[in-house]
Amino acid sequence: MAVIKEETEDFRIEEVFSLKPEDFEELTALDLTSVKENEVLNEMEEKDQYENHHDFTTEEKSFNCSQTKKTSSRKRVKKAIGTGSCLTCFQCGKLFTQHGNLKAHMKIHKGEKPYTCQQCGKRFNLKLNLSQHLRVHTGERPFTCQQCGVRFTQKGSLNTHMRIHTGEKPYSCPQCGKSFDQHGNLKVHMRIHTGEKPFTCQQCGISFTQKVVLNKHIKIHTRKKLYTCHQCGKSFDQNEKLEEHMTIHVGENPFTCQQCGVSFTQKGSLNTHMRIHTGEKPYSCPQCGKSFDQHGNLKVHMRIHTGEKPYSCPQCGKSFDQHGNLKVHMRIHTGEKPYSCQQCGVSFTQKVVLNKHIKIHTRKKLYTCHQCGKSFDQNEKLEEHMRIHVGENPFTCQQCGVSFTQKGILNRHTKIHTGEKPFTCQKCGKSFNQKEILNRHMRMHTREKEFQST
Repeated sequence: MAVIKEETEDFRIEEVFSLKPEDFEELTALDLTSVKENEVLNEMEEKDQYENHHDFTTEEKSFNCSQTKKTSSRKRVKKAIGTGSCLTCFQCGKLFTQHGNLKAHMKIHKGEKPYTCQQCGKRFNLKLNLSQHLRVHTGERPFTCQQCGVRFTQKGSLNTHMRIHTGEKPYSCPQCGKSFDQHGNLKVHMRIHTGEKPFTCQQCGISFTQKVVLNKHIKIHTRKKLYTCHQCGKSFDQNEKLEEHMTIHVGENPFTCQQCGVSFTQKGSLNTHMRIHTGEKPYSCPQCGKSFDQHGNLKVHMRIHTGEKPYSCPQCGKSFDQHGNLKVHMRIHTGEKPYSCQQCGVSFTQKVVLNKHIKIHTRKKLYTCHQCGKSFDQNEKLEEHMRIHVGENPFTCQQCGVSFTQKGILNRHTKIHTGEKPFTCQKCGKSFNQKEILNRHMRMHTREKEFQST
């Protein structure tokens, strides 16, 4: 029997009627959508009946029957296929309008990868995926961001990149509400809440939340450190590293910047320093395109996307993405305030806060509230203050609905719900959710000391 072929603007009839015998076994595994299932199966039944009596008809009748069948089938097939998806993958439920597309999709579930890269041997299930992969070798980047000029190998990567400019973050954490521009970053972030560490070192058993961190860790076991410093005992896997290390003990700084005269013990440190003068930033973030002059800075930056916070406070459990931030945080518990104002003697936990405080002494307060006469050195502070008079409370607690004039006050309030008590008394160990309450508590110890001394 000749295959019936006719194309319309919406579909191709041959998609249904050109099925080969081996295709029927695969088609029976498909889950056709409810109403459309009967119509497509009826077409197949009519095709079978037609084939059964075809041998007993004349050539002329066979032609007429074909024309009649083709006319009636066109309406039914258009209703079944042309108006929407009717073929469904029985494994994942994805819908298709053409059997060829479904057949290509099924390769994902079967594990078939017939398309091989001739350069690196990597295999793919679709020819399109191979074509995209080849751009890795050719360096082709046909998709360009019209706003910043960054180029990409795939359109999907460009679409993701565009969220940097639009600010769109469609993937939100159901537990803490933090949003991400990529689903993969949300998936990594969720491990903070679940405690999942799926990547485990086979040699020592330590687990990690990300594969890239595991890969870096594995190098500890694989590298042999054959070169040992005779002065401090530190070992290195390369003699060049040992030689660089030795300059620490002898006090040599043989590598000098020709532009500013600063000297370094290692050539690598000089090379890194030179980027200050050249403006070179060779380390780029693959997710947002931001560039850095040092790999360590890129590594820290990546934690913004991954949500990784590897440094945890041993007292309250709060986590941080940088060790320096943890160090500053610990001063809340220890009460250490190493930065003092030379004019009024007030001390602070951070230098940046001290610098901000110093401006109080130097800045003129040009912005005055017309209602109460209070003055401020910044217009933003005046605007924030005005909320008290107008009754505006833009910062609302998502748990109980109470609103506040300042974000800082809201942050203090939320500790009531979380149970967080970061302010600890160094004398008795009691913890509080606000610094003011700790200060009031400390007066109790002061009064006790005065009472004991009398």
